[in-house]
Amino acid sequence: QVQLVESGGGLVQAGGSLRLSCAASGRTFSSLGMGWVRQAPGKEREFVAAISGYGGYTYYTDSVKGRFTISRDNAKNMVYLQMHSLKPEDTAVYFCAAKIGRVGLVGLDYTYWGQGTQVTVSS
Repeated sequence: QVQLVESGGGLVQAGGSLRLSCAASGRTFSSLGMGWVRQAPGKEREFVAAISGYGGYTYYTDSVKGRFTISRDNAKNMVYLQMHSLKPEDTAVYFCAAKIGRVGLVGLDYTYWGQGTQVTVSS
């Protein structure tokens, strides 16, 4: 079993930045592909970004390319989502997610999920 705990959400003005963190435990971290998924009010969950076990591969949805960066620190069992140039449409609950391996990291097919952290971007 893998436990995921997100932190770093909050309220920020449009154009601002936030860094989300996700602490993982319960399995060899480098064996896990990690992702960030978000869900805006009244909308379905949306894939945001993903990273392979050793960080060699990263993936982003088009709407965040050039603004968000996913990274990981395997020594600390942490994954991060650095968000710049935030827009009101980025407002959502952001979930950290994990799965074994790196197949199918783009999308919502993850095995383990955190509880989410709220990001609110004001205009």
